[in-house]
Amino acid sequence: MTQELLNQLLAGHDVGPDEMTAFIGAMMDCEVSEPAAAGILIALRSKGETASEVASAARAMRQRVVEVPIEARELAVDTCGTGGDGADTINISTAAALVAAAAGVPVAKHGNRSVSSRCGSADVLEALGVNLDLDGPSLGSICDDVGISFLFAPRLHPAMKAVMPVRRALGVRTVFNMLGPLTNPAGIGRQVIGVWGREIQDVMAQALAELGAEHALVVHSDDGLDELSVFAPTRVVEVREGRVAGTHTVDPVELGVKPGDPEALRGDDVAFNARRLREVLGGQEHSAATEAVALNAAAALVVGGVVEDLADGLQQARKVIASGDALEKLDQLARRSIQAVAGG
Repeated sequence: MTQELLNQLLAGHDVGPDEMTAFIGAMMDCEVSEPAAAGILIALRSKGETASEVASAARAMRQRVVEVPIEARELAVDTCGTGGDGADTINISTAAALVAAAAGVPVAKHGNRSVSSRCGSADVLEALGVNLDLDGPSLGSICDDVGISFLFAPRLHPAMKAVMPVRRALGVRTVFNMLGPLTNPAGIGRQVIGVWGREIQDVMAQALAELGAEHALVVHSDDGLDELSVFAPTRVVEVREGRVAGTHTVDPVELGVKPGDPEALRGDDVAFNARRLREVLGGQEHSAATEAVALNAAAALVVGGVVEDLADGLQQARKVIASGDALEKLDQLARRSIQAVAGG
């Protein structure tokens, strides 16, 4: 299979859905040698991954995931992005997830350790007291009780261990860098997905459509962020009910965003980012960080069906932050995750 697939890619031909799912599945099942896997992944990247290939790869991962059963699955939202924008900001999407949960949207936040910064979503939440080492049923119960769970990717995608050696050896982006947001273990269909570059934005949106997403926003800002930016317009590709519904631009100026000093968004190590998240979520400041978190939380409220548009979502998110409810939601999540270990 691998030699034929490699020849096909080197000739510039796309990989069919069944072939792609079978190849990724075989990699995850330790049935492909590392040299063969590396050659195919690089050839695939050189050709350029199609939406069908990305969706088919995601299906292989979904078939091997540890499922997280949550009662509100059809309403739940994820804010997991691809990472890799290189901006080294604080953990905006993680904070936005907590704000959205405090505003009443069930959140199943899928995430991992750092990709391009010094502190990923898992790193910062662990530093803030959230236990990452929980099984699917425990995470589902926490989401049902608290309104948010953090789904730590390595714990819930054990088959990915087989893929890590070749990914590390290659040291470059491959199709696997796109799959995290497409493989939420709770099987949700409402998402805000930031991507590292404009070049994959439409591919990701079409892949989401092929996977049957209910409502998703795929975002990349003009200033290079894998978030909605408070300093520059953000291009948004919207997916609704399994189809790409259109593309639009979110202009923070038109929304009345008051960004302030960009320095407030700067991230650093885990301890720094953890402290900054508590400050922002506790309503202790009004800064670019507050506005960025509120704007991205607003997007989660939109896909969650709680508000009609970003303007309404932004107002609601600001109120939640100012009240301190988002910080309380973080503390609830941390307490409940520790109780789960103790059998509580």
